[in-house]
Amino acid sequence: MAMARPPGTTGGRCVMRGSCGPKGWFGKPLPCPYDGPPITPDEDERALLTSICGDELADGDVCCNSDQLQVLRENLNSAEPLIFSCPACRNNFRSFFCHFTCSPNQGDFVNITSTQTSSTGKTAVKSLDFFVGEREGQGFFDSCKNVQVGATNAYAMDLIGGGATNYSAFLKYMGDEKDIGSPFQINYPSSTPSGMEAFNPVPRNCADNDLLSRCTCVDCPQICSTLPELSPPGQNTCHVGALSCLSFILIVAYSLCAAAFIIGYTIQHSLRRQRDRKYERLVLSTETASDTPLSPTSHARGLIGASSLARYADGEQSSESHNDSRLGRAVTLLDPLESVQPRQYRLNTVFRRLFYKLGLISATFPWLTFAVMFTAIGLLNIGWKDFAVETDPVRLWVAPDSESKLQKDFFDSNFGPFYRTEDIFVKSSAAYLRSLNNTDAIQSVAHANTPVLSWEHLKFWFKVESDIRSLRSAPNGYGLSDVCFKPAGPDGACVFQSVTAWFENDIDNTTPDTWEKRIQQCADAPAECLPDFQQPLAPKYILGGVPETPRKYLDAEALVVHIVLSDSLDPDVQGRAMEWERSLREYLLRLSERAPEQAGLDVTFMTGVSLEEELNKSTNTDVKIVVLSYMAMFLYVSLTLGSGSAGREEEGVISSLHRWATNLPKFFTRSHLSSATLSIDSRSAPRIFPRLPRKLFVGSKFTLGLFGIALVILSVSSSVGFFSAIGVKVTLIIAEVIPFLVLAVGVDNVFILVHELDRQNMLHGPNASAPEQALSFPTPASPISRRSHLDGVRDESIDVGSVPLYLSPEERVARTLAKMGPSILLSSVTETVAFALGALVPMPAVRNFALYAAGSVLLNAIMQVTVFVSALALDLRRTEASRADCMPCIRLPSRIELLDSPPAASNLGILARLIRKYYAPLLFRPVVKGLVLLVFSGLFVASVISIQHIELGLDQRLALPSDSYLVPYFSDLDSYLDIGPPVYFVIHDIDVTHRPGQQEICGRFTTCDDFSVANVLEAERKRPDVSFFAQPSASWIDDFFNWLNPAVESCCRVRKRDPSVFCGPRDSPRLCQPCLAGQEPAWNITMVGLPEGDEFMRYLKQWLVSPTTEDCPLAGQASFGEALSISEDGDEVKASHFRTFMEPLKSQADFINAFEAAHRIADDLSERTGASVFPYSLFFVFFDQYAHIISMTQEVLGLGLAAVLVVTSVFLGSWRTGIIVTATVALTVLVNLVISLGIAVEFCAHVARAFMSSGSGLAVDHPAGQKERDERMWTALIDVGPSVLSGITFTKLIGMSVLALTRSKLLEVYYFRMWLTLIISGALHGLVLLPVVLSLAGGPGFPLQEADEEWMSNTMRNDYEYTPFLADDDSVHSD
Repeated sequence: MAMARPPGTTGGRCVMRGSCGPKGWFGKPLPCPYDGPPITPDEDERALLTSICGDELADGDVCCNSDQLQVLRENLNSAEPLIFSCPACRNNFRSFFCHFTCSPNQGDFVNITSTQTSSTGKTAVKSLDFFVGEREGQGFFDSCKNVQVGATNAYAMDLIGGGATNYSAFLKYMGDEKDIGSPFQINYPSSTPSGMEAFNPVPRNCADNDLLSRCTCVDCPQICSTLPELSPPGQNTCHVGALSCLSFILIVAYSLCAAAFIIGYTIQHSLRRQRDRKYERLVLSTETASDTPLSPTSHARGLIGASSLARYADGEQSSESHNDSRLGRAVTLLDPLESVQPRQYRLNTVFRRLFYKLGLISATFPWLTFAVMFTAIGLLNIGWKDFAVETDPVRLWVAPDSESKLQKDFFDSNFGPFYRTEDIFVKSSAAYLRSLNNTDAIQSVAHANTPVLSWEHLKFWFKVESDIRSLRSAPNGYGLSDVCFKPAGPDGACVFQSVTAWFENDIDNTTPDTWEKRIQQCADAPAECLPDFQQPLAPKYILGGVPETPRKYLDAEALVVHIVLSDSLDPDVQGRAMEWERSLREYLLRLSERAPEQAGLDVTFMTGVSLEEELNKSTNTDVKIVVLSYMAMFLYVSLTLGSGSAGREEEGVISSLHRWATNLPKFFTRSHLSSATLSIDSRSAPRIFPRLPRKLFVGSKFTLGLFGIALVILSVSSSVGFFSAIGVKVTLIIAEVIPFLVLAVGVDNVFILVHELDRQNMLHGPNASAPEQALSFPTPASPISRRSHLDGVRDESIDVGSVPLYLSPEERVARTLAKMGPSILLSSVTETVAFALGALVPMPAVRNFALYAAGSVLLNAIMQVTVFVSALALDLRRTEASRADCMPCIRLPSRIELLDSPPAASNLGILARLIRKYYAPLLFRPVVKGLVLLVFSGLFVASVISIQHIELGLDQRLALPSDSYLVPYFSDLDSYLDIGPPVYFVIHDIDVTHRPGQQEICGRFTTCDDFSVANVLEAERKRPDVSFFAQPSASWIDDFFNWLNPAVESCCRVRKRDPSVFCGPRDSPRLCQPCLAGQEPAWNITMVGLPEGDEFMRYLKQWLVSPTTEDCPLAGQASFGEALSISEDGDEVKASHFRTFMEPLKSQADFINAFEAAHRIADDLSERTGASVFPYSLFFVFFDQYAHIISMTQEVLGLGLAAVLVVTSVFLGSWRTGIIVTATVALTVLVNLVISLGIAVEFCAHVARAFMSSGSGLAVDHPAGQKERDERMWTALIDVGPSVLSGITFTKLIGMSVLALTRSKLLEVYYFRMWLTLIISGALHGLVLLPVVLSLAGGPGFPLQEADEEWMSNTMRNDYEYTPFLADDDSVHSD
């Protein structure tokens, strides 16, 4: 409603009237002092006054004349485009200055304090006091403080009030004398002296209901509809103290379980001790009363299963003989042999037959195998001709059909690609100050509070920017003006945001005495210091590290420079920009080297080509690391493969050298050898050259290890060739990681095969020992014969004695593959499936990595069971022919060996003996089992708790070489950049040419929908904690309609004689008129009278090409020229966008949350308006993965674990064991979610298969079943434990340890540290937890049936008892 104003009366008094000319030759006219009564204006003056000030001064006398009214109109019109969208602000603004200029009571609240002589020689006002009441001042400020200027994503208060935050600062800014503003000083005293009366009417409020006051939601938050409340991202609503509810529940549950275990174990231990004492008394009385010795099972020494053994084996066999058959290997020698024969698993038999035949063929025809396999490998490698490396970050990390990629393509095709930015940070150099021994300055720099602004620094930087502006690229000589973004069109200025723009890019525009005042003035009022590209440059864009309270801009710690280049889908246009960027990069690299010394400045920067080039550079720096890793693993493999070779005891290298050094002096003595000395050990005879052990030459596996690693390289090469041929590009991650991965995965199978062949050589090689005893009764025939290893034919007439002890090398190699082939198949299938499941991830980098890894692992496994088996056979023939490794043409003579020389104390290796003697007995103690379960359960709980604190995202610095110039740049970016990225809300599939569509997106008109696009974006801006919006949105349709407002006479104009012709900015006002002048219904904020249909498109196309100038800031060329996509025929708007800016995003969590918030808002807008709305920002395409990464992780892990469960259950023949293996793998993965299931399963697969392959088929619920599982697990650990340790764990540790030397933080953090954790975790789970769980709940086993005579011999040696725990280390039985 209209507010009461001081009525004009003839009894008033004026203090100024008329115009006395400008202060100088140029400028605005100054008012003349006048001490007299107001004067009645003539008719023309009255009409002019009414058109400017409305009806408030339509009657009565006034203190102004027509000259003043003309100046007043010009001044008000300059602010009109900024504030007219809010009637309350506009009318308060006009009323304020109309009463100041023309009120008949002017003398009551205006007092002239000084005068001056104008350029015309007249006395003019120099300064005055304007007394304004608090109600008027506060109300005036409140009505304007939220008015937005959409084109600049800013507020009108930034332009008309210098960014004032209270009404006193607002009035002071408007009253200060300046070129763009008041030509004389207007002071606003806070108190009113006696005799004066403050100007204090009731101002208009933006929430009032009359059309002269009511503003829209965009400019008046009081009338906005509220949105539903949302919790800030990352806020967990359920907490118990500092813990989340889940963490609290897990900790309580684990604590209760741990307490229950401790209490239960204590009670059980007490009861067992009482029972044992009672049993000992019973045994003592039995031995005294009877001469019958106890069963051998009584010698269990209280080990695992002893109680069940005593209770069931001896007692039950005396009472119920039929129960003996159920006790399996835990009974006595008197049991029928049939009772301990194992059950069979058909799939095992099938696999063993297949692998036996495959091994026999490969070993018998090695050169044919080589020819066939290497021909296939060669064919696969032909695909290298299509080899290509993908380096584009977008195509690397974003799926082609992902939502963000499609949205980016839509944005680029309709509005053009986002600009290319060159960012530079300049700060004081600590190194330079250190060279000057300036301790105080060094300390201040160290605390990051040294101001960068100084006269010397400014002079240096003006010279640098002059060089950049004149920089020419090579070889085509493009300059900045050829590639930069020019918002005002081809003839406009480049967007070069720098502090130098406040000085019009010329150091001569300031002096050592005035530069500080200029910076402070421009920082306070950016609109007064417009750069050449005519967009206000707020200090947050060009100054970094400004103290928060107070805002001391001169104490800024860094200069921030942004150079904006145009980007294009046209490769030629983009190529020009990239060429200039490379020249800029070279210049800035040189500058960063000389700036510390020349000017005491540190310069960090990033150009548009920097990131991709530095990422590519990262790969090249790690070539040496890859080679070094291969060499380390090769040396380890070569030195350890031959360490387990069977043979008689032989001196080591060190002892041989020591013996030679001791005996060497005897060689030079002339004592004649007596006949008695001939019987002395020849090793003691003096020699010129040392007698080194034969195994150093013959037993070495150096060539075999090299061959195994060569197969790994070939598998990787073949995988690359195959996938390159079908169009799957290689990524830098693949090039760096796949060799490590396949090498770590592939070498373990080499160890397993070689170790098993060593065991076969012990049993059936030239040095095999004869069995101590043979069975005197018929036994089933051995399936071993020259015919086939697994015929399955039984001949009751053949006994063990008829089975040949020695087998040919080919037969032994075939038996090796027959036994270990299924285990290799199990691990390879699970690894391949697990890696292949990674292809389900749509991210190209991950998908391609998964495909290459799966292909490499599969090919490596195939070559290991074929080509490597052939190499094994050849190497075995070489060894038995006493030919030297690496030089097989050299044959070493056989050494004479005494017939009575003792055999080796143990054919087991060091690791196997340690496991048998120390580790296994300790691990299988009941209390240790409980502690293992307790500790790993605690790790599981800790892992689940830690998972809740996993932070998504990848710090870009980690992907760069540690010495990259971008590393300090990203650090400065976090520290000094105070602006966030722009975000665009793209709207399409809506008809904006007609009123319903217009009302769905507009915001500055009263009939706009309450939840239109503009209104919702404004409402979201008011809650930045959930929207991350920092600035008002730029609404093109509101600015377009306001451009049509006839009240803004300098904007939309047409010829008076021909309204179909638009006027240009230089056409005379006498020839033109406002576009909608005189139209009925007239333009108004209800949208009545605004154009629709063809008329809408006609005006819209003109608005988009109208230059944005100071007279008409609402024109659309600069601000919205690329905000709309018009159809080819020009009759519709295909798409448009609304632009806003986010808060400064510092962390990866900020970027992810901002991405999610923008998509939430877009989805809400789509639902409310019916249009298709999506958000776009430059970083969105890279963070799209995080919107789905959790669900993708769950899907891939779920499918992977399901695949592991199915494969292990089928291959092992036991769902129980399969579930245990899968659970152990899951626990391993839970320790670190970024690692692969394929790696984790390898630590468990071999142990689980060995456990299942050593069983007796005893029922799970059998009273002696616990002991039987313990013995099977013990056997499995002895069998494959050393291979898992030496072939899997140690090999991976050696290969991964080399990665610690890398300069790539990405490899160090996400591969070295992660894989090191995985290797240690996998080894602990596979060799500690899995054996314990399998011994407690593993399924019944399926022995391999490799030789019945061996099985029976083993039975006799073990005496159906737990001899592994009972025999000493030197016993033959123990081995």
